[in-house]
Amino acid sequence: MGGHLLRLIKFFQDFLAGLTSFEIEQTARQEKISRQDLFLLIIFGNILGLPIFSSYYSLRLMPYIYLAIPGWAKRMLREVDFTEIKTL
Repeated sequence: MGGHLLRLIKFFQDFLAGLTSFEIEQTARQEKISRQDLFLLIIFGNILGLPIFSSYYSLRLMPYIYLAIPGWAKRMLREVDFTEIKTL
């Protein structure tokens, strides 16, 4: 009986947390991804064909960002329709 009550309490706690903070968490996650995309575009834009000269510092950052580059390149090169653009 005690286990069922604890699971019910846990369910309601999770439900209320999702009800109040889910949208905030999603917005923060999207903002983080867009800022990371902008940072990678500034540093490693030459991977996508932008005429940006590589610097010493971009080479120093390469070991930390190496795993994020394939996903970033896919997001940047993905074809976007004008109906998918979100407006504020």
